Amino acid sequence: MPDRLPPLTALRAFDAAQRHMSFAKAAEELHVTPAALSYQIKSLEEHLGAALFHRLNRAVALTEMGETLAPGIQEGFQALSAAWRSAQRQMDDATLMVTAGPAFTAKWFAPRFYEFARAHPDIDLRFSATLRNLDFNRDEVDVAIRFGTDKEEPGLWSFPMAREWVTPVMTPDMAERFPTPESLRDATLIHDESIDFLRPRADWAAWCRLMDLNIDTSHGPRFTGADHSIDAALAGAGIALGRRALVVKDIHEGRLVAPYRHAIWLQARFRFLCREGTQDRPHIAALHKWMMEEIEKTAEVTDALTLTPIEEIPAA
Repeated sequence: MPDRLPPLTALRAFDAAQRHMSFAKAAEELHVTPAALSYQIKSLEEHLGAALFHRLNRAVALTEMGETLAPGIQEGFQALSAAWRSAQRQMDDATLMVTAGPAFTAKWFAPRFYEFARAHPDIDLRFSATLRNLDFNRDEVDVAIRFGTDKEEPGLWSFPMAREWVTPVMTPDMAERFPTPESLRDATLIHDESIDFLRPRADWAAWCRLMDLNIDTSHGPRFTGADHSIDAALAGAGIALGRRALVVKDIHEGRLVAPYRHAIWLQARFRFLCREGTQDRPHIAALHKWMMEEIEKTAEVTDALTLTPIEEIPAA
């Protein structure tokens, strides 16, 4: 049995026909006549030596051999399309697709975006705010900002950004009402459940153990999105345990304060990711450089805190 591949046009005809289960609709998609598409399918069947479709009155159905062939052919064309789009994207220095979680997009990128746009008017920055790990090829992503522990990811260039911490944050008015850690006994504690997956946990209970406070932390509103817990604190609804990347600009500009000066230093952090070999492309390098400069602008907030690694806090 010959193993020479059939013509690509015949494979494309089969792929379109098996997706539509209609020779007429497949022909329309490929901008050929139904007769031409039928000829391509017939030539593919002759090349294989087996029928791929049952020809019915006004429809078609895959044979057992067609069912065997269809998934691989469809996957192959998807891979070809992804590779072609990837190659095209590498020549495009005008558009930059960035994916990050909703909280990071809302609290880090959105308030600073105008600065990047002003410094780089030639780059069209686009965002996909999702917690799903998008595929760099399939989803046409150039840069991903992901949160977690440092780890190698094959095929990706990974740059760890500033280490993360959490500390109580509140409005200036709220800080006057609760001037000491001990006064938190009478405060509404806002819970951010988005990092509950971390071990050891960096929650209100852990921060109270750090400060040797005997406070019941089981009460208070709970949010699955970190940005929502911060918005609640900004609205004066209570005191949140804020994560560095998401609250540092609000602290730096005075909308929030971190009055107790003690923070838990996390094992996890945000990382800047791109495909290996693309980190020096002008628009990716420009975004990375700008982000690191923005982090440096608020370094004084971290410098003012006493940081205790999470692993050094006594267990519950």
